[in-house]
Amino acid sequence: MFGKVKKVFFTGIFGILYVGFVAQLIYVLGWAGDCESTMIGLGMLSAEWFVLIAARYLSKRSSGNAQHGNNFRRR
Repeated sequence: MFGKVKKVFFTGIFGILYVGFVAQLIYVLGWAGDCESTMIGLGMLSAEWFVLIAARYLSKRSSGNAQHGNNFRRR
């Protein structure tokens, strides 16, 4: 039960973050004033994208460990 709620919650949160990222990308590319502010905005978006991918990876990794247990190594 908790696993399904957790999965729906995190899927929804990451979906919102992806939509927010796309909206920020459109804003930076469409309404930034000059080349310098565009590059700064794209640099900040790339850092945000890196954090988003890392969070998604760690979320999937932790759910996999919780599902299979920590003692799944072969001897």
